[in-house]
Amino acid sequence: MAYEVNISLPAMGEGITEAKIIRWLVNVGDVIEEDQPLVEIATDKVDSEVPSTTSGKVKELLFKEGDFPQVGQTICVITAEGKVSGTTEQSNTVTQTNTITQSISTLNIENSASNSSEIEVKDSSKLLNMHLSPLVRKIAQEENISTPELQKIRGTGLNNRITKDDVLLFIQNRDKVVAKAFNPTVATKQSTEISTISEGMRHEVIPMDRMRKLIAEHMVNSIHTSAHVTSFIEVDVTKLVNWRNSIKENFQQTEGEKLTLTHLFAQATVNSIKKFPVLNSSVDGDNIIIKKNINLGIATALPNGNLIVPVIKNAEKLNLSGIASSTNDLAKRARENKLKPDEIQSGTFTISNLGSFDTLTGTPIINQPQVAILAIGAVKKRPVVIETPEGDTIGIRQMCIISLSYDHRVIDGALAGLFLKEFRDTIENFSPSA
Repeated sequence: MAYEVNISLPAMGEGITEAKIIRWLVNVGDVIEEDQPLVEIATDKVDSEVPSTTSGKVKELLFKEGDFPQVGQTICVITAEGKVSGTTEQSNTVTQTNTITQSISTLNIENSASNSSEIEVKDSSKLLNMHLSPLVRKIAQEENISTPELQKIRGTGLNNRITKDDVLLFIQNRDKVVAKAFNPTVATKQSTEISTISEGMRHEVIPMDRMRKLIAEHMVNSIHTSAHVTSFIEVDVTKLVNWRNSIKENFQQTEGEKLTLTHLFAQATVNSIKKFPVLNSSVDGDNIIIKKNINLGIATALPNGNLIVPVIKNAEKLNLSGIASSTNDLAKRARENKLKPDEIQSGTFTISNLGSFDTLTGTPIINQPQVAILAIGAVKKRPVVIETPEGDTIGIRQMCIISLSYDHRVIDGALAGLFLKEFRDTIENFSPSA
């Protein structure tokens, strides 16, 4: 008995209400198997495949590529064969809840399913089984990527699995890989384009990956949304640096975590936000929404050069050990592509440690819908004037420039200055007992 199965757009995380149809992987009339990927979808956080919940034939695709269906809407109808029970048999229509194989290529993070499909790729000498996600398998088949070529691709996904971005990057640079590993005379159409322009100059065209495109879109949107202003303050972090250097080995032994200046700056940030909660807010029309929980985003650079912002939820409830533990765990899993979608969402304030790259200072762009972002410059030894009751002296101190970019619709220069001063005083008056 034939019946219809409605495939709906699944939920993909808090706050995500719609997704863009990137590419249909099937056509009307195709015979499909259960768990076969039907469509590739994307949000500003997640790239995903929606698999079929049943075997059957594709009857109807309800959205076109580029459309934005809402979560819960039916996007595809499958005609299946078999017995249907209960009320479903009476209506001859079945609506099933989708499961979703999430591959967060937006953030270059792939949570591969433990029972992911196998692909058999033949070459002239042997047959090799490789564990690949359905989307990667399809791309490999369409692009005729051989077993030796697949073996050359370095997987950046969970358990070193090959992700969609890994395959696309390989395709873009295929001529270079093939020339080095197989035949120096081989070149492919998918290679990075090198063009000759006027006066004999040459340039290399590197297509943005999806994550870079989304970062670019997010940054431009932020500039168009918020009236950006940046204020700066110089901080003497000598006491903090000396205390951290004296305690870090014991801290790691007792707490089981490495203690860095970022953790101390994060704790100082939380303490300052508690005194100036407007910085922990967002704008909704003509309303300012002050968030009671401080969900602190920590900007983290990924091995591929992209950026991700894991979020420490309820940071106001954590002590230094808790902040260190959460920060280290999130940063480690971010670089290993093991973050969950909800761990990069719902941030209320962000800090970025520019000092990791020896940068003195910068003017960071606000991470929407937040209203402020704090950037921490490199800590450098410099001769400075030290004011004492006995008179001024010159000494060598560990100095750092802190910058705060803020939304001038909500935060004025005076409030920003007070926040920075509170942050500076917290650092400069640091006491181990506190």
